[in-house]
Amino acid sequence: MFLSFFIGFAQDNYDAELIPATLRNRANATIRNEETVVDMRMPDNVVYSVKQAITVLNKNGENSARLVLFYDKNTSIKSIKGEIYNEVGKLSGKFSQSDFKDESAVQDFSLFEDSRVKHYLPSVNTYPYTIVYTYEIRYKQNLIIPDWAPKPANDVSVEISSYTFICKPTDQFRIKTQNLANKAVETVTDKQKSLVWTVNNLVGVKPEPYSPDRENYQTSVKIAPQNFNYFNYKGDYTNWQELGKWEYDNLLKNRKTLLPATIQAITDLVKNETTDKEKARKIYQYLQNKTRYISVQIGIGGFQPVTAADVDRLGYGDCKALVNYMQSLLDVAGIESYYCIVQAGSQKKSLDPTYASMNQGNHVILCMPLKGDTTWLECTSQKIPFGFLSDFTDDRYVLACTADGGKLLRTPKLITSKNLQISKADLSIDKDGNVTGNLKTIFSGAQYDNHEEIVDKPLTEQLKLLKEVYDIDNINFDKIEYSQKKNIEPELTENLALNIRNYASINNGKMFLLLNAFNIKATIPDSKNRTLPVYLNRGYTDIDTIAYTLPENVIPLIEPSNTNISSEFGSYVSKTILEGNKLIYYRKFVMNDGTFPAESYAAFFKFIADVNTADHLKLVFNLKK
Repeated sequence: MFLSFFIGFAQDNYDAELIPATLRNRANATIRNEETVVDMRMPDNVVYSVKQAITVLNKNGENSARLVLFYDKNTSIKSIKGEIYNEVGKLSGKFSQSDFKDESAVQDFSLFEDSRVKHYLPSVNTYPYTIVYTYEIRYKQNLIIPDWAPKPANDVSVEISSYTFICKPTDQFRIKTQNLANKAVETVTDKQKSLVWTVNNLVGVKPEPYSPDRENYQTSVKIAPQNFNYFNYKGDYTNWQELGKWEYDNLLKNRKTLLPATIQAITDLVKNETTDKEKARKIYQYLQNKTRYISVQIGIGGFQPVTAADVDRLGYGDCKALVNYMQSLLDVAGIESYYCIVQAGSQKKSLDPTYASMNQGNHVILCMPLKGDTTWLECTSQKIPFGFLSDFTDDRYVLACTADGGKLLRTPKLITSKNLQISKADLSIDKDGNVTGNLKTIFSGAQYDNHEEIVDKPLTEQLKLLKEVYDIDNINFDKIEYSQKKNIEPELTENLALNIRNYASINNGKMFLLLNAFNIKATIPDSKNRTLPVYLNRGYTDIDTIAYTLPENVIPLIEPSNTNISSEFGSYVSKTILEGNKLIYYRKFVMNDGTFPAESYAAFFKFIADVNTADHLKLVFNLKK
């Protein structure tokens, strides 16, 4: 009895001094103990219970004390309670569900929504302290089982964490584990099967720049049941083909009825076009002119689009609804298309080809498998060019939901040689070092995407953004003009008239000129003892040419200079030529995308440092007396 009591007391002793020194190093918070249990014995009433004790070591770890719980008509929070302990582990306060803030989960951008969130952060400003959460959530479905990732961030260490999954002995499911040293402990009785994973002594680590997404290497367990219940639907799947088939048959295929007037309008719209692609281009323009994006978080877990007839009538919808509507319009013209689920974001993230599950993907786009000319459409934007997928969805696996089942397709890649920024400047320097002139820059590929939002901003916003982009003291813009070519490979042209007071400094009868005025490559952090691969998400190419007209009081005597730097990460070339009183500066920088070994970071760091040094090249001119 004494031993049992002592063990129980030790487990609940939250004195911060008891945290091992190895777990304090590089950590801003430490999970002392976490127990997560998922009970799936009743597929329409899955119980998810968690008890977590986390010690916040300093102010930087404060966010780790925040608890955020989402709920909707399909998910209910049954209980929440907790305690707060001071540095030595003495109880200093308690809280319950009534202390949580409760608000819409998507209120800033959603017109219709069921999803809500409860969140809580204790008002404690003395560190360290420990917060203990105990809560239970009920899911009226087992299609989506929460993933387990015991170490939520680099700066969090873990003393011990466990995950228990309970189901019926006959239940079939798929498991994907990552970075786990030990297998699950399995126990089977007549009434249930349980699997228990445990990890301990996970240390905090310093974030490593240019690392892959955490999901690629973090310790995790993912579970996908073969047979499921979801919003009164039943189904089963073991792969993407079967999941895509279920989505098509149950969520999509009966949502495409259009109003007769719209069918006639589309028929008339495309009657003179001879190719499917040109028909689709006109229909896409019709979609962009008629609709706008509004988030809709209702329906079957937010997975089913509202009907095409509703979008037709209202003129708005979310990504699901607008893709479904575009499909319906294309059907009128006899053009085949696929409703595609994608994990969107500028950081590329594919659906996992080896593991199908419903909780991958956060956006929907459209694919038209035109003969020998597959074309992709982003249906939520009124401005994006026909056939252009931005860096929000390029180069990743997506799930096409079709009548024949799910198909994993890969979206086009925005490649290094086409992610272009090409600038040409014609500048004059006066005898006091002031610069005036014009700068023309053409952006394409991913670089078009990165700059396109500035076009429709008010002038005051454009001026503010340009001063951030061209971070030069005393720069002013006298004219700002933009034009666009909205092709499948779009271009944005920026024309600026500018002046820069005192750009070239004058001192002791000399003029000092920094040649690269507009596009200096910034240095990157060093990363010693690196463990993760070097990940360069997207490549690009910058080509800059600046022609300086020198003032009459300058003695134009310089030696032509050339710099060449080459590595597996990219290349750099700069040249300087003097023609009479005109100085020509040329620069080309190429950054490659890809994943490189951890030990190559030192070479990457040197490559960027060398480019930065070359970009800071200054010429010194003698002045006439």
